[in-house]
Amino acid sequence: MILEMKVPSPGESITEVEIAEWLVEDGDYVEKDQAIAEVDSDKATLELPAEESGTITLKAEVGDAVGVGEVVCLIDTAAEKPEGGATAEIPKEAPATETPKEEAPKQEAKKENYATGTPSPAAKKILDEKGIAPTEVTGTGRNGRITKEDAVNAKASMGTPTGGTRGETRSKLSLLRRKVAERLVAAKNETAMLTTFNEVDMSSIFELRKQYKEEFKEKHGVSLGFMSFFTRACIRALQEFPAVNSMIDGKEMISYDFCDISIAVSGPKGLMVPVIRNAENLSFRGVEAEVKRLAIRARDGEITVDEMTGGTFTISNGGVFGSMLSTPIINPPQSAILGMHNIVERPIVRDGAIVIAPIMYVALSYDHRIIDGKESVGFLVTVKEALENPVELLMEGEVAKALEL
Repeated sequence: MILEMKVPSPGESITEVEIAEWLVEDGDYVEKDQAIAEVDSDKATLELPAEESGTITLKAEVGDAVGVGEVVCLIDTAAEKPEGGATAEIPKEAPATETPKEEAPKQEAKKENYATGTPSPAAKKILDEKGIAPTEVTGTGRNGRITKEDAVNAKASMGTPTGGTRGETRSKLSLLRRKVAERLVAAKNETAMLTTFNEVDMSSIFELRKQYKEEFKEKHGVSLGFMSFFTRACIRALQEFPAVNSMIDGKEMISYDFCDISIAVSGPKGLMVPVIRNAENLSFRGVEAEVKRLAIRARDGEITVDEMTGGTFTISNGGVFGSMLSTPIINPPQSAILGMHNIVERPIVRDGAIVIAPIMYVALSYDHRIIDGKESVGFLVTVKEALENPVELLMEGEVAKALEL
Protein backbone atom coordinates (compact mmCIF):
# COMPACT_ATOMS: atom_id res chain seq x y z
CA MET A 1 0.00 0.00 0.00
CA ILE A 2 1.31 3.45 -0.93
CA LEU A 3 0.60 6.07 1.75
CA GLU A 4 0.59 9.73 0.71
CA MET A 5 2.02 11.93 3.44
CA LYS A 6 0.56 15.43 3.35
CA VAL A 7 1.66 18.58 5.13
CA PRO A 8 -0.35 18.91 8.35
CA SER A 9 -1.58 22.29 9.54
CA PRO A 10 0.92 23.71 12.08
CA GLY A 11 -1.64 26.22 13.33
CA GLU A 12 -4.26 28.76 12.41
CA SER A 13 -3.44 31.29 9.67
CA ILE A 14 -0.54 29.16 8.34
CA THR A 15 -1.15 28.11 4.73
CA GLU A 16 2.28 26.89 3.66
CA VAL A 17 5.58 25.63 5.01
CA GLU A 18 9.08 25.27 3.60
CA ILE A 19 11.14 22.09 3.57
CA ALA A 20 14.12 23.11 5.71
CA GLU A 21 15.87 19.73 5.79
CA TRP A 22 15.16 16.11 4.92
CA LEU A 23 16.36 13.87 7.75
CA VAL A 24 16.14 10.78 5.50
CA GLU A 25 17.09 10.03 1.91
CA ASP A 26 14.97 8.87 -1.01
CA GLY A 27 14.55 5.10 -0.75
CA ASP A 28 15.30 4.83 2.98
CA TYR A 29 13.24 2.56 5.21
CA VAL A 30 11.58 4.65 7.95
CA GLU A 31 9.83 3.68 11.16
CA LYS A 32 6.45 5.00 12.22
CA ASP A 33 6.76 8.31 14.15
CA GLN A 34 10.39 8.70 13.06
CA ALA A 35 11.28 12.33 12.28
CA ILE A 36 11.77 12.47 8.52
CA ALA A 37 11.96 16.22 7.88
CA GLU A 38 12.16 19.66 9.44
CA VAL A 39 9.75 22.23 8.03
CA ASP A 40 9.75 25.98 8.56
CA SER A 41 6.51 27.87 9.00
CA ASP A 42 6.38 31.63 9.37
CA LYS A 43 6.43 31.18 13.14
CA ALA A 44 8.52 28.12 14.01
CA THR A 45 10.49 25.10 12.81
CA LEU A 46 8.66 21.81 13.29
CA GLU A 47 9.52 18.15 12.81
CA LEU A 48 7.48 16.02 10.41
CA PRO A 49 7.05 12.43 11.71
CA ALA A 50 6.47 9.38 9.48
CA GLU A 51 2.82 8.28 9.65
CA GLU A 52 3.67 4.60 8.96
CA SER A 53 6.69 2.35 8.56
CA GLY A 54 7.98 1.60 5.05
CA THR A 55 10.16 2.74 2.19
CA ILE A 56 10.00 6.47 1.55
CA THR A 57 9.93 8.34 -1.77
CA LEU A 58 10.51 12.09 -1.51
CA LYS A 59 8.25 14.38 -3.54
CA ALA A 60 9.68 17.77 -2.50
CA GLU A 61 13.16 19.23 -2.30
CA VAL A 62 14.88 21.27 0.39
CA GLY A 63 13.78 24.89 0.00
CA ASP A 64 10.45 24.07 -1.65
CA ALA A 65 7.41 25.94 -0.33
CA VAL A 66 4.53 23.48 -0.04
CA GLY A 67 0.96 24.24 0.91
CA VAL A 68 -0.84 22.68 3.86
CA GLY A 69 -2.44 19.47 2.58
CA GLU A 70 0.03 18.91 -0.27
CA VAL A 71 1.83 15.58 -0.67
CA VAL A 72 5.53 15.76 0.29
CA CYS A 73 6.45 12.08 0.22
CA LEU A 74 5.13 8.56 -0.35
CA ILE A 75 5.60 5.62 2.02
CA ASP A 76 5.36 2.04 0.72
CA THR A 77 3.96 0.33 3.79
CA ALA A 78 4.25 -3.11 2.13
CA ALA A 79 8.05 -2.89 2.00
CA GLU A 80 9.91 -5.10 4.45
CA LYS A 81 12.50 -3.71 6.80
CA PRO A 82 16.04 -4.53 5.60
CA GLU A 83 18.00 -6.95 7.73
CA GLY A 84 20.55 -5.51 10.11
CA GLY A 85 18.88 -2.11 10.14
CA ALA A 86 20.22 -1.18 6.69
CA THR A 87 18.25 1.34 4.69
CA ALA A 88 16.38 0.56 1.53
CA GLU A 89 18.72 2.87 -0.31
CA ILE A 90 21.46 0.24 -0.69
CA PRO A 91 19.69 -2.18 -3.13
CA LYS A 92 18.88 0.63 -5.56
CA GLU A 93 22.49 1.68 -6.06
CA ALA A 94 23.69 1.02 -9.61
CA PRO A 95 26.56 -1.46 -10.01
CA ALA A 96 29.93 0.00 -10.82
CA THR A 97 30.19 0.01 -14.60
CA GLU A 98 32.17 1.94 -17.17
CA THR A 99 29.15 4.02 -18.26
CA PRO A 100 28.64 6.06 -15.08
CA LYS A 101 32.42 6.52 -14.79
CA GLU A 102 32.44 8.17 -18.21
CA GLU A 103 29.34 10.30 -17.59
CA ALA A 104 30.41 11.77 -14.25
CA PRO A 105 33.22 13.97 -15.62
CA LYS A 106 30.92 15.25 -18.39
CA GLN A 107 28.26 16.29 -15.90
CA GLU A 108 30.88 17.98 -13.73
CA ALA A 109 32.33 19.81 -16.70
CA LYS A 110 28.90 21.06 -17.73
CA LYS A 111 28.24 22.31 -14.24
CA GLU A 112 31.62 24.08 -14.18
CA ASN A 113 30.79 26.00 -17.35
CA TYR A 114 27.97 27.75 -15.54
CA ALA A 115 29.69 28.25 -12.20
CA THR A 116 29.42 31.67 -10.57
CA GLY A 117 32.11 34.02 -11.92
CA THR A 118 32.97 31.93 -15.00
CA PRO A 119 33.23 34.08 -18.16
CA SER A 120 31.94 33.06 -21.55
CA PRO A 121 34.64 32.65 -24.26
CA ALA A 122 33.87 36.10 -25.71
CA ALA A 123 33.86 37.67 -22.23
CA LYS A 124 37.15 36.00 -21.34
CA LYS A 125 38.83 37.45 -24.45
CA ILE A 126 37.63 40.98 -23.62
CA LEU A 127 38.70 40.71 -19.99
CA ASP A 128 42.14 39.43 -21.02
CA GLU A 129 42.54 42.42 -23.34
CA LYS A 130 41.57 44.80 -20.52
CA GLY A 131 43.78 43.04 -18.00
CA ILE A 132 40.84 42.46 -15.66
CA ALA A 133 40.56 39.24 -13.65
CA PRO A 134 37.16 37.46 -13.72
CA THR A 135 37.07 37.68 -9.91
CA GLU A 136 36.72 41.46 -10.23
CA VAL A 137 33.53 41.18 -12.29
CA THR A 138 30.02 40.31 -11.10
CA GLY A 139 28.30 38.10 -13.64
CA THR A 140 24.69 38.75 -14.59
CA GLY A 141 24.22 35.65 -16.71
CA ARG A 142 22.77 32.30 -15.78
CA ASN A 143 24.01 31.13 -12.37
CA GLY A 144 26.27 34.20 -12.18
CA ARG A 145 28.09 33.57 -15.47
CA ILE A 146 30.03 36.58 -16.85
CA THR A 147 28.52 37.63 -20.16
CA LYS A 148 30.10 39.58 -23.02
CA GLU A 149 28.14 42.66 -21.92
CA ASP A 150 29.50 42.29 -18.37
CA ALA A 151 33.03 42.21 -19.78
CA VAL A 152 32.46 45.25 -22.02
CA ASN A 153 31.14 47.28 -19.07
CA ALA A 154 33.83 46.10 -16.66
CA LYS A 155 36.40 48.62 -15.47
CA ALA A 156 39.77 47.87 -13.99
CA SER A 157 39.96 48.25 -10.25
CA MET A 158 41.94 51.23 -8.98
CA GLY A 159 42.56 49.48 -5.69
CA THR A 160 45.78 47.81 -4.68
CA PRO A 161 45.82 44.11 -5.69
CA THR A 162 46.13 41.93 -2.62
CA GLY A 163 45.92 38.45 -4.09
CA GLY A 164 43.29 37.52 -1.50
CA THR A 165 40.07 35.69 -2.21
CA ARG A 166 36.98 37.74 -3.01
CA GLY A 167 34.28 35.08 -3.13
CA GLU A 168 30.69 35.34 -2.01
CA THR A 169 28.04 32.85 -0.95
CA ARG A 170 24.34 33.00 -1.67
CA SER A 171 21.81 31.12 0.43
CA LYS A 172 18.04 31.21 0.40
CA LEU A 173 16.40 32.81 3.42
CA SER A 174 14.21 30.41 5.38
CA LEU A 175 10.47 30.97 5.45
CA LEU A 176 10.76 31.90 9.13
CA ARG A 177 13.49 34.48 8.46
CA ARG A 178 11.56 35.95 5.50
CA LYS A 179 8.44 36.28 7.64
CA VAL A 180 10.42 37.94 10.44
CA ALA A 181 11.83 40.39 7.88
CA GLU A 182 8.34 41.20 6.60
CA ARG A 183 7.03 41.76 10.13
CA LEU A 184 9.94 44.04 11.05
CA VAL A 185 9.51 46.15 7.93
CA ALA A 186 5.76 46.30 8.54
CA ALA A 187 6.37 47.45 12.13
CA LYS A 188 8.55 50.30 10.88
CA ASN A 189 6.17 51.30 8.07
CA GLU A 190 2.78 50.84 9.72
CA THR A 191 3.38 52.24 13.21
CA ALA A 192 4.37 55.66 14.51
CA MET A 193 7.28 54.18 16.44
CA LEU A 194 9.26 56.28 18.90
CA THR A 195 11.76 55.28 21.59
CA THR A 196 12.32 56.76 25.03
CA PHE A 197 15.33 55.97 27.24
CA ASN A 198 16.29 55.89 30.88
CA GLU A 199 18.94 54.38 33.14
CA VAL A 200 18.54 52.01 36.07
CA ASP A 201 20.79 51.68 39.11
CA MET A 202 20.92 47.90 39.58
CA SER A 203 22.62 48.02 43.01
CA SER A 204 19.58 46.84 45.00
CA ILE A 205 18.92 43.90 42.67
CA PHE A 206 22.62 42.96 42.82
CA GLU A 207 22.48 42.92 46.60
CA LEU A 208 19.31 40.78 46.66
CA ARG A 209 20.74 38.28 44.20
CA LYS A 210 24.04 38.10 46.09
CA GLN A 211 22.23 37.40 49.35
CA TYR A 212 19.53 35.00 48.17
CA LYS A 213 20.53 33.45 44.84
CA GLU A 214 22.10 30.29 46.32
CA GLU A 215 19.18 29.61 48.65
CA PHE A 216 16.71 30.40 45.85
CA LYS A 217 18.37 28.01 43.40
CA GLU A 218 18.73 25.25 45.99
CA LYS A 219 15.04 25.39 46.87
CA HIS A 220 13.48 26.03 43.45
CA GLY A 221 15.98 24.54 40.99
CA VAL A 222 16.20 27.75 38.94
CA SER A 223 18.46 30.79 39.18
CA LEU A 224 17.29 34.12 40.50
CA GLY A 225 18.01 36.13 37.36
CA PHE A 226 17.14 39.60 36.12
CA MET A 227 14.14 38.57 34.01
CA SER A 228 11.86 37.98 37.00
CA PHE A 229 12.58 41.49 38.34
CA PHE A 230 12.06 43.12 34.93
CA THR A 231 8.95 41.08 34.18
CA ARG A 232 7.30 41.97 37.47
CA ALA A 233 8.36 45.61 37.14
CA CYS A 234 6.81 45.76 33.66
CA ILE A 235 3.59 44.12 34.88
CA ARG A 236 3.29 46.73 37.61
CA ALA A 237 3.80 49.51 35.03
CA LEU A 238 1.38 47.91 32.52
CA GLN A 239 -1.35 47.87 35.15
CA GLU A 240 -0.70 51.54 35.88
CA PHE A 241 -0.54 52.53 32.19
CA PRO A 242 -3.07 50.27 30.39
CA ALA A 243 -2.54 52.00 27.02
CA VAL A 244 0.87 50.33 26.83
CA ASN A 245 -0.89 46.97 27.25
CA SER A 246 -3.13 47.67 24.26
CA MET A 247 -3.09 47.33 20.48
CA ILE A 248 -4.85 48.76 17.44
CA ASP A 249 -7.35 46.69 15.47
CA GLY A 250 -8.58 48.76 12.55
CA LYS A 251 -10.37 51.77 14.03
CA GLU A 252 -10.54 50.26 17.51
CA MET A 253 -8.12 49.99 20.42
CA ILE A 254 -8.07 46.70 22.32
CA SER A 255 -6.95 46.87 25.95
CA TYR A 256 -6.23 43.78 28.03
CA ASP A 257 -6.74 43.12 31.72
CA PHE A 258 -4.06 40.41 31.65
CA CYS A 259 -0.34 40.53 30.88
CA ASP A 260 0.99 37.99 28.38
CA ILE A 261 4.68 38.84 28.26
CA SER A 262 6.63 37.88 25.14
CA ILE A 263 10.33 37.28 25.76
CA ALA A 264 12.81 37.42 22.90
CA VAL A 265 15.19 34.44 22.92
CA SER A 266 17.80 33.28 20.42
CA GLY A 267 17.16 29.89 18.81
CA PRO A 268 18.94 27.80 16.15
CA LYS A 269 16.71 29.31 13.45
CA GLY A 270 17.03 32.89 14.69
CA LEU A 271 15.09 35.10 17.06
CA MET A 272 12.00 33.57 18.63
CA VAL A 273 9.46 35.22 20.92
CA PRO A 274 7.62 32.73 23.16
CA VAL A 275 4.95 34.03 25.52
CA ILE A 276 4.60 33.83 29.31
CA ARG A 277 0.82 33.60 29.78
CA ASN A 278 -0.86 35.54 32.59
CA ALA A 279 2.50 36.63 33.95
CA GLU A 280 0.71 38.86 36.46
CA ASN A 281 -0.19 35.71 38.41
CA LEU A 282 3.37 34.36 38.61
CA SER A 283 5.81 34.77 41.48
CA PHE A 284 9.54 35.34 41.04
CA ARG A 285 9.99 31.56 41.03
CA GLY A 286 7.18 31.12 38.52
CA VAL A 287 8.63 33.65 36.09
CA GLU A 288 12.15 32.23 36.29
CA ALA A 289 10.88 28.67 35.77
CA GLU A 290 8.81 29.68 32.75
CA VAL A 291 11.65 31.69 31.20
CA LYS A 292 13.99 28.71 31.59
CA ARG A 293 11.43 26.28 30.12
CA LEU A 294 10.70 28.41 27.06
CA ALA A 295 14.36 29.25 26.44
CA ILE A 296 15.32 25.55 26.48
CA ARG A 297 12.48 24.64 24.12
CA ALA A 298 13.50 27.43 21.74
CA ARG A 299 17.16 26.38 21.88
CA ASP A 300 16.27 22.74 21.18
CA GLY A 301 13.91 23.66 18.33
CA GLU A 302 10.90 22.27 20.20
CA ILE A 303 8.94 25.51 20.58
CA THR A 304 5.41 25.33 19.14
CA VAL A 305 3.36 27.85 17.23
CA ASP A 306 0.89 28.12 20.12
CA GLU A 307 3.70 29.03 22.52
CA MET A 308 4.65 31.99 20.31
CA THR A 309 1.16 33.19 19.46
CA GLY A 310 -0.28 36.24 21.18
CA GLY A 311 1.48 38.36 23.74
CA THR A 312 0.53 41.86 24.85
CA PHE A 313 4.00 43.26 25.60
CA THR A 314 7.58 42.20 24.78
CA ILE A 315 10.84 42.25 26.73
CA SER A 316 14.07 41.91 24.75
CA ASN A 317 17.46 41.49 26.43
CA GLY A 318 20.23 42.59 24.09
CA GLY A 319 22.52 42.91 27.08
CA VAL A 320 23.37 39.20 26.96
CA PHE A 321 25.17 39.91 23.67
CA GLY A 322 26.92 43.02 25.01
CA SER A 323 24.59 45.70 23.67
CA MET A 324 24.96 49.03 25.49
CA LEU A 325 21.98 50.82 23.91
CA SER A 326 19.50 50.13 21.14
CA THR A 327 16.05 51.02 19.81
CA PRO A 328 14.10 47.75 19.82
CA ILE A 329 11.47 47.25 17.12
CA ILE A 330 7.86 46.72 18.18
CA ASN A 331 6.60 43.15 17.89
CA PRO A 332 3.32 43.65 15.95
CA PRO A 333 0.44 43.80 16.66
CA GLN A 334 1.70 44.83 20.11
CA SER A 335 2.22 48.50 20.85
CA ALA A 336 5.40 48.53 22.94
CA ILE A 337 8.62 46.67 23.69
CA LEU A 338 11.17 47.10 26.48
CA GLY A 339 14.85 46.75 25.60
CA MET A 340 17.30 45.63 28.29
CA HIS A 341 21.05 46.18 27.83
CA ASN A 342 24.35 45.29 29.43
CA ILE A 343 25.21 46.36 32.96
CA VAL A 344 28.31 48.53 33.29
CA GLU A 345 29.83 50.19 36.35
CA ARG A 346 29.45 53.93 35.84
CA PRO A 347 29.88 57.03 38.02
CA ILE A 348 26.57 58.46 39.23
CA VAL A 349 25.50 61.02 41.81
CA ARG A 350 23.86 59.56 44.91
CA ASP A 351 23.01 61.72 47.93
CA GLY A 352 25.21 64.51 46.59
CA ALA A 353 28.29 62.32 46.15
CA ILE A 354 29.78 60.63 43.11
CA VAL A 355 29.72 56.84 43.46
CA ILE A 356 30.35 53.89 41.18
CA ALA A 357 27.24 51.79 40.53
CA PRO A 358 26.12 49.01 38.15
CA ILE A 359 24.01 50.87 35.57
CA MET A 360 21.78 49.54 32.81
CA TYR A 361 20.33 51.68 30.06
CA VAL A 362 16.74 50.73 29.20
CA ALA A 363 14.68 51.66 26.15
CA LEU A 364 10.95 51.62 25.48
CA SER A 365 9.85 51.66 21.84
CA TYR A 366 6.15 52.41 21.50
CA ASP A 367 3.42 53.12 18.96
CA HIS A 368 2.68 56.82 19.25
CA ARG A 369 -0.74 56.31 17.62
CA ILE A 370 -2.19 55.07 20.91
CA ILE A 371 0.55 55.75 23.48
CA ASP A 372 1.31 59.38 24.24
CA GLY A 373 4.69 60.67 25.31
CA LYS A 374 3.48 61.22 28.86
CA GLU A 375 2.37 57.60 29.15
CA SER A 376 5.53 56.17 27.59
CA VAL A 377 7.85 58.19 29.79
CA GLY A 378 5.70 57.51 32.85
CA PHE A 379 5.76 53.77 32.09
CA LEU A 380 9.56 53.67 31.86
CA VAL A 381 10.00 55.78 34.99
CA THR A 382 7.67 53.40 36.84
CA VAL A 383 9.78 50.45 35.68
CA LYS A 384 12.94 52.26 36.82
CA GLU A 385 11.47 53.02 40.26
CA ALA A 386 10.45 49.39 40.80
CA LEU A 387 13.87 48.07 39.79
CA GLU A 388 15.69 50.53 42.04
CA ASN A 389 13.36 49.80 45.00
CA PRO A 390 12.47 46.11 44.50
CA VAL A 391 11.96 45.23 48.16
CA GLU A 392 9.35 47.94 48.68
CA LEU A 393 7.63 48.01 45.26
CA LEU A 394 7.95 44.41 44.00
CA MET A 395 8.11 42.42 47.24
CA GLU A 396 5.92 44.47 49.56
CA GLY A 397 8.76 44.58 52.07
CA GLU A 398 8.80 40.79 52.57
CA VAL A 399 11.74 39.35 50.62
CA ALA A 400 11.57 35.79 51.96
CA LYS A 401 7.83 35.56 51.23
CA ALA A 402 8.23 37.00 47.72
CA LEU A 403 11.02 34.55 46.90
CA GLU A 404 9.12 31.69 48.61
CA LEU A 405 12.07 30.84 50.85
